Amino acid sequence: MESNAFQEGLVERLSWLIWLRWLAVIGALLTVLFVRQGLKFNLPGFPLYVIILALFIYNIVFFFLLIRVKKKSLAWVNKIANSQISLDLLCLAALIHFSGGIENPFIFYFIFHMIIASILLSRRHSFLQAAFGVLLFSLVVILEYLGVFPHYCLRGFIISCQYHNPLYLGGVSFVFVSTLFIAVYLATSISNRLRQREKVLEQANEQLRAKDRIKSEYVLHVSHDIKEHLAAIQGCLEPVVAKITGELNPKQLDLIQRAVHRTGKLMFYVKALLEITRIKLSRQIKMEYFSFGATLSEAISGVTGKAQEKNITLHSVLEPSIDKIRGSKEHIQETLTNLLANSVKYTPRNGKISIVVQDKGNRILVAISDNGIGIPQIELPRIFEEFYRASNAKEVERDGTGLGLSIAKQIIEIHHGKIWVESEEGKGSTFHIELPK
Repeated sequence: MESNAFQEGLVERLSWLIWLRWLAVIGALLTVLFVRQGLKFNLPGFPLYVIILALFIYNIVFFFLLIRVKKKSLAWVNKIANSQISLDLLCLAALIHFSGGIENPFIFYFIFHMIIASILLSRRHSFLQAAFGVLLFSLVVILEYLGVFPHYCLRGFIISCQYHNPLYLGGVSFVFVSTLFIAVYLATSISNRLRQREKVLEQANEQLRAKDRIKSEYVLHVSHDIKEHLAAIQGCLEPVVAKITGELNPKQLDLIQRAVHRTGKLMFYVKALLEITRIKLSRQIKMEYFSFGATLSEAISGVTGKAQEKNITLHSVLEPSIDKIRGSKEHIQETLTNLLANSVKYTPRNGKISIVVQDKGNRILVAISDNGIGIPQIELPRIFEEFYRASNAKEVERDGTGLGLSIAKQIIEIHHGKIWVESEEGKGSTFHIELPK
């Protein structure tokens, strides 16, 4: 698991490097055009453009290679990483040679590449790449000095060419090489420390997940047992309330009805606890295509009676282009019903509730708005936490599990969607749900 996490991180960083290389291609092309056309430096255009083209082509190759290598081993991903860095250094050395050699200030881009290598690679491979970079740099400097390679002087940028000045070559080379290796040492030290810390945190997170699974399994078993006992109590109370066991005097009937009422509330709470625990443990639900419009209508029908009792207006708008979506019909309907029931519960008499469903291409956006009591601003970040209820909600209705919104969040996230709320105390709330089709 640790290896998979590291591999995923490396692939992500390599993707970032590929996008960075696109910027490098554009930057190199614009720089060459500016230097040759704008500053009129006498630099060979053809080889410079060929190098930039090569950079462009192998970046495309690595882009598609990275898509395929995601399913391969970590060793393959490391080979891709090393190959990219090596080719980058080779291209940089070639660009430097054809644009001034040691006189070109862009030689210090080698250090930039070494820092990237230190982030991507192990310390050993980072130092090997640094040695390769120094070798390429040294070959350019020495071969130009010996006259084996022609030197392209940046006349106009410098007063006189320095490629044949041993003192200048030695001084710049010493600073360049020492800075390069010091940069690799510091970058790899920081990178290794961060990786070790990341490993410790991942292990701690895994332990927390394991403990959370144990806790959830325990809650599941206990809740199931409590539900069975409650069902048995309800089975005993219902015949008494129905007077099957005989007539009751008013005081007896009142006590029994209170017991039935409390037992019903407790059963509702236990069922909610079982539901959220099952979702947390499985993280999987059966997915199939279903009509979202029909599901929304059923959810609205489920709260229409209570809305009419409070003379609350329910208004819904569903864009015609929205048809079937893939998901769990029962769970989506449960979520919509729960949100609508909350709106009805916390909206005063003669209030309004609107449901707007918009088509967003491959996703749909649901907005359920009311002009109810709203949620205090300071409590909004905690509203989807388990067992949490807003302070003003407790004033409206004392009883409540505090699990409804948490269950909704779990369900929407399993569908790879998002749920959030916008609210102002005393003015109402709007719950947003974004779902993939």
